[in-house]
Amino acid sequence: MTLSAAGYDLTPLSKAQIDEKAADLSAEEKRVLLDHGTEHPFCGTLLDNKKSGVYHCRLCDLPLFSSDAKFDSGTGWPSFYQPFDPEHLKQIEDNSFGMVRTEIRCARCDSHQGHVFPDGPPPTGQRYCLNSISLVFREAD
Repeated sequence: MTLSAAGYDLTPLSKAQIDEKAADLSAEEKRVLLDHGTEHPFCGTLLDNKKSGVYHCRLCDLPLFSSDAKFDSGTGWPSFYQPFDPEHLKQIEDNSFGMVRTEIRCARCDSHQGHVFPDGPPPTGQRYCLNSISLVFREAD
């Protein structure tokens, strides 16, 4: 078992485990999470969420972002300036659509979450731009 600094199991899921977890996803959730799609801007259910809590991977439930790091980027997607734990994300160079971007994926299940850009606010200067459909929000008690 591989544990993150935050104490979560990061052992990669097997294809069978991913297939089992994906069985209940909608076609749109599969398109974004498994086929690296993007939801349309300004339509995600978590864009305007102002509640306190943690955003988890929709597929495997690994915590990815805290509401404390959420900000309004004006881009139409939920944005964060830092992850819950950097080990919970993988960063992959994405050269699709004629541009160079950095894709972010869940470190445990490899599902597509969005992209990270170097134009965010202090203190990190990063903008993690997420698909609402890739996330599940768990409100703080």
